[in-house]
Amino acid sequence: MTDKELLFLLTIHRASKIGDITAKKLIKHCGSAEEVFKEKRNNLLKIDGIGLHILSMLNNKNNLIDAEKELQFIRDHNYDVVSYEEEEYPRNLKHCIDGPILIFSRGNINLRKQHQKIISVVGTRQITSYGIAACEKFIEEITPFDPIILSGFAYGVDICAHNAAIKNELQTIGCLAHGLNQVYPKSHAKYVDSIMQNGGFITDFWSDEGPERNNFLKRNRIIAGMADVTVVVESASKGGSLVTADIALSYNREVFTFPGRSTDKYSEGCNNLLKSQQAHMLTSAADLVYILGWDFNEDSKASVQKQLFVELDSNEQTIYDYLQKKEKQLLDVIALDCMMPVHKLAAILLSMEMKGVVRPLPGKLFEVI
Repeated sequence: MTDKELLFLLTIHRASKIGDITAKKLIKHCGSAEEVFKEKRNNLLKIDGIGLHILSMLNNKNNLIDAEKELQFIRDHNYDVVSYEEEEYPRNLKHCIDGPILIFSRGNINLRKQHQKIISVVGTRQITSYGIAACEKFIEEITPFDPIILSGFAYGVDICAHNAAIKNELQTIGCLAHGLNQVYPKSHAKYVDSIMQNGGFITDFWSDEGPERNNFLKRNRIIAGMADVTVVVESASKGGSLVTADIALSYNREVFTFPGRSTDKYSEGCNNLLKSQQAHMLTSAADLVYILGWDFNEDSKASVQKQLFVELDSNEQTIYDYLQKKEKQLLDVIALDCMMPVHKLAAILLSMEMKGVVRPLPGKLFEVI
């Protein structure tokens, strides 16, 4: 993208009352951001949703002045910028009608990997010991799939997810509710370098925009939209993470959450998601992998099994490998082929079922999960 193209995109982006949906309408009608400012006013007024008030906002001369300053700031700080029409734009956001027309970023973010999986991890800022353990365990277990862990760099669940990703050598991205030149909360400045080395930060806010309350709600659409799946770790009955989950559902994305005790304040929102069937129950990464049908290659199979499930003893491993090849099989046939007495095999299969490795089917059939 040339500086000239970016300048006109920034000018539209700056215009008050013109959101991403309206901006895309204007650009699509005119052919480019620059052509928007060359198009006759009467033709612009023919666009659905475009009125005189919006045009007055669009033609405010201060927008261009501000855009020139922001462009210079971007170049001075070597920030990366991508527009919604470019190939580098996050693939999932391309399908979101209200996805930002511009994304600013810094760090070592790599979204070019083919079939890259992105998981947004969200939740309360008042994370409990249960939430910390659940978040860290989930990210450790999902590591063999090499996902990007996306969160909001806030207190609680967000920073727990970022740190767990770094610990497991996963790329992690912090989606900010303010400009890239700011750190919020300030106490998280100590995490900036490690996140920059293992991913980076993104935002659709300008350098002069601070962490206002409404900005956090607005940035949630990016957290939900960029990800293949959203995981809610802990949440009270109301909160930003539930807003993110709701946005993810509106984008037809899957939502998962950890169940909690009915008396726990910061499990109330998660339990409500489960009761209303808006989210899948998550007790381990295996639940997400199975429901989403994620595949892994042969080289990582042993590692995935070890991390997603508990370790198997020699008899369990024999049965697991057998069922992997057969997909599903009768109890008596398994006993015969694996050379085990039926009573011994039944006990082993029960143990494996409790570990979440196999499940019984009607007619004394068993299959691996």
